[in-house]
Amino acid sequence: MLFSSFSPLSSSPSSSCELQAQFKFNRIYKAGDFILGGLFAIHFSSVFPELSFTSKQQDLICYGFDIPGFRMAQTMAFAITEINRNPSLLPNVTLGYSLYDNCLTLGVGFRSALSLVSGREEQFQLNESCVGSPPVLGIVGDDPSTHSIAISSVLGLYRVSLVSYYSTCSCLSDRNKFPSFFRTIPSDAFQVQAMLQIIKRFGWTWAGLLFTNDAYGRNAAQLFQSDLAQSGFGCLAYVEVLPWDHDPAELQRIVTVMKTSTARVVIVFEHGSNMVHLMEEVVKQNVTGLQWMASEAWTTYPKLLTLDFMPYLGGTLGIAIRRGEIPGLKDFLLKIHPDNSLGNTIMRRFWERTFQCNFPTLPSEWVDAGGRVCTGQEDLATAETALLDVSDLRPEYNVYKAVYALAHAIHDMLHCVPGKGPFIGHSCAGLRTIQPWQLVYYLERINFSTPFGDHVSFDENGDALPIYDVMNWVWLPDGSTKVHNVGVVKKLVSAGEELILDEDRIFWNFESKKPPRSVCSESCSPGTRVARIKGEPICCFDCIACSEGEISNETDSTECTSCPEDFWSSPQRDHCVPKSLEFLSYHEALGISLTIISLLGTLICAIVLGIFIYHRSTPMVRANNSELSFLLLFSLILCFLCSLLFIGRPRLWTCQLRHAAFGISFVLCVSCILVKTMVVLAVFKASKPGGTDIMKWFGAMQQRGTVLALTSIQAAICIAWLVSASPAPHKNTHYHSDTIVYECVVGSTVGFAVLLGYIGLLALLSFLLAFMARNLPDNFNEAKLITFSMLIFCAVWIAFIPAYISSPGKYADVVEVFAILASSFGILVSLFGPKCYIMLLKPERNTKKSIMGRATTTSSIHGFQLRPPFASAPVPGSVLPTPPRLTNTFAADTQTDASRPNFRNRHTATTRDPRRSDDVSHMSRVTLFEPTFHSGPSLSFSFMQPVSQSRPQPPPCSQRPFQAPAFLSTDVLPASPPLAPPAFPQVLPACPQVLPAYPPFLAPLHPTLDLPSVHTTLPPVMALPTVPSPPPATPPPPPMAPPNSLPFPPLVPPRECLPQELQLDHFPHARSAFLPTHSHPQF
Repeated sequence: MLFSSFSPLSSSPSSSCELQAQFKFNRIYKAGDFILGGLFAIHFSSVFPELSFTSKQQDLICYGFDIPGFRMAQTMAFAITEINRNPSLLPNVTLGYSLYDNCLTLGVGFRSALSLVSGREEQFQLNESCVGSPPVLGIVGDDPSTHSIAISSVLGLYRVSLVSYYSTCSCLSDRNKFPSFFRTIPSDAFQVQAMLQIIKRFGWTWAGLLFTNDAYGRNAAQLFQSDLAQSGFGCLAYVEVLPWDHDPAELQRIVTVMKTSTARVVIVFEHGSNMVHLMEEVVKQNVTGLQWMASEAWTTYPKLLTLDFMPYLGGTLGIAIRRGEIPGLKDFLLKIHPDNSLGNTIMRRFWERTFQCNFPTLPSEWVDAGGRVCTGQEDLATAETALLDVSDLRPEYNVYKAVYALAHAIHDMLHCVPGKGPFIGHSCAGLRTIQPWQLVYYLERINFSTPFGDHVSFDENGDALPIYDVMNWVWLPDGSTKVHNVGVVKKLVSAGEELILDEDRIFWNFESKKPPRSVCSESCSPGTRVARIKGEPICCFDCIACSEGEISNETDSTECTSCPEDFWSSPQRDHCVPKSLEFLSYHEALGISLTIISLLGTLICAIVLGIFIYHRSTPMVRANNSELSFLLLFSLILCFLCSLLFIGRPRLWTCQLRHAAFGISFVLCVSCILVKTMVVLAVFKASKPGGTDIMKWFGAMQQRGTVLALTSIQAAICIAWLVSASPAPHKNTHYHSDTIVYECVVGSTVGFAVLLGYIGLLALLSFLLAFMARNLPDNFNEAKLITFSMLIFCAVWIAFIPAYISSPGKYADVVEVFAILASSFGILVSLFGPKCYIMLLKPERNTKKSIMGRATTTSSIHGFQLRPPFASAPVPGSVLPTPPRLTNTFAADTQTDASRPNFRNRHTATTRDPRRSDDVSHMSRVTLFEPTFHSGPSLSFSFMQPVSQSRPQPPPCSQRPFQAPAFLSTDVLPASPPLAPPAFPQVLPACPQVLPAYPPFLAPLHPTLDLPSVHTTLPPVMALPTVPSPPPATPPPPPMAPPNSLPFPPLVPPRECLPQELQLDHFPHARSAFLPTHSHPQF
């Protein structure tokens, strides 16, 4: 309102103010100590006069009486009346009200607000103080958000409180622009959140959005799209703006888009009156099968609840303002009477509309046309009007709360204690000097509850604690319709929203009677992830299964989560499971098989060892270097047992022990084989001239020392390896992504390579040495067995290297165990198989005679054949102990001995005692001579010379030590004429019982002759004397005895008289004799 002060005749200051212009408003007024203003849409349309500016502007005309708007105005009047009757709220203070009709027009509402804050007096006197209460302390209103934005932007400059009951635009929460705006209805921000909660509840991710082209629709649509995108739950198939002017062509296009879209859910932010035009086009195109979601602006709009629209709108879910109950309101409405509201034109118009009558102030033409005249005595209780329907009070309930909010703020302000007030100097507002801005302070701090039980307070933005009802449009079987409550959405005091729905009460307008499916793409189940489709909305996607090792345990997961290191994805990819632990176990078939084979090999070795121990005194065992054989079998047992360390769950001690035990065991085994091979070659070399010195390096002690030294080197390698970089268990996930391979890492690859390299070096050396001895005579066949065993050993371990490198996980252990077992079995079978075969299956071959028979090299020299001594049957009645066997003739040579002119040739051969294969002292050299003094069958004899004299002197026999003869000579006479035997001299004077008589053709040496050393030349052979002519008186010789019956005592002394050194069990020498191929008849 604009006022001016003037005085046309005087220059003195004016003493009064006059209203320049005045508008005629429809209002309801009641006086009081404090006035509260109200703005309501009692009429829903208006017509402005033509603006010519040539005459005074005419008043606008409002039409279309709106019963709900009138009921809201009456609710405010009722609330103020109820407050005035309440002795505990504003006692001794009377509130009045001034209610204006904004005609649902911004200009009218804005003018009405200015009239409320300025006053309507046409002229008032000015006084010196110019003090007094303002026309109104606060205003309840306005209805549309657009009106509230315009009005609050002006009233906010003067901090006049505006409490809206229906403006939901979230923009009004900006305190910088609207510092004095409050509202008791939730903002669109919460309305959008409430609708999103419902959409999420039913899984509707594909929807269309329609909104009205005003501040309410634009802000709501903007918030909805923003919150929907932020939540990432769904997307919009289309977004359309509903025309404000109800353009039919535009509405037709929009409905066509709805019809062709795959979205089954339509969300609409629109006013109820405009929804009627949209639904008319929907009915025209017969667009069914849609699920509508209504904003609070048209959820309960009654003109849509018709039989024409219900086939399409049935089942609609909407957000509605919280319904409340106001006791006493209906009784108050029944008391409305135009006489009680004299001057209130709005009451008169309601009465005229309700009873279809007219008050006499109207033109007489009304009566002439047959119209009724309103008397004021009509009974409102009998009238059919929606005014009295108080069963669904929603905006009215917000009006009721807004009035009480202002009343509580005034009450708190009036009860301020002086000196403790909130204003400057802790002052309080005076009853007569109260200002609107002072009310804002108290309004921000109100806190009370309504009789219905709802809590009322405002946050820092002026918004009340939001709460909405969820409504459902029901089409009843009798054809009637109603909108009933199926839930509530409210904001929690802490944070978030809470949706409570009674889904059993929801009516679905579909044949299935179930919520529809509205998705662009079906949801991705757990175990899959969403893959966006280029160029399509985010709701249109493909479902791709998670990769191995990744999971998704939520529906429509945008990404898959990797499992922890020790876990792997389940087959469904929806949860993580512990990875399987893989190692060579005793419980699997492969581990059981290897364990059985390992124990079987150990058992076989033990059996072979037992066989050798049991037959240790037999020629077969004694001929094969029994000490090294026992040690070799023991090492093979260790080799078989060490393979068990590779089976089972790896532990620190097994990882450290497995390779050390493997390396030492195999070096011990190969060392024994190497020494055996070296001894064979050494003896062969010693048989050659000048090679006898080599045998002193291959005695028993030297053999043991060599094996120990070679094994100690491997032990040192293992110790250095374990100290520097010890093997340890390790969980390897590189071989298989879904399996943890529990293995032993070698720690130091160099250490492992040196260990294997040392074994390989010894094996290769053994192989080469045995290969060099392969061409020795057949009686030295052990060299061939060693060659074959080392060939198997080397072949296995050469194949092991690439197989071990290329084998992943537990199969590397399998390859190593297989190599251990294969090489161990190869050595065991090659070296000990033939010997066990003879001892167990061919015991007749395990004799000295058999072994010497197959072992002695047979050669003919001028009709004489070299055979083992005593190969012929012994002489009956003679005591002939069995001599040592001669096996393996290493070498033989033939030459003419110039020192012995009576003999044509000398044949020399070196032999050994198989029982003492490890001792070079048991090697003998046999020399054979061919006599030249006769032309018949050659006379031959032999003698033996020990290669070494390392054995101690034997104990004495009787009183004089007996020394072994250097050689014995045997003379075989020609077959004809027979020679008489010469006199037989006494050989052993110290032991007269030994040889009482000698055959005439034996000439033993003197027993006192010492044995020659290894390096001395064989002593000269005593020449046989010339056979003398028999004396005349000599009787004829006795007839020749049969070959097997010699008429003379044995060739050697009895056993009991021989020293221990010469007893045949300890006799270190071997004997050999040449028997003629065509023997003398005597033999």
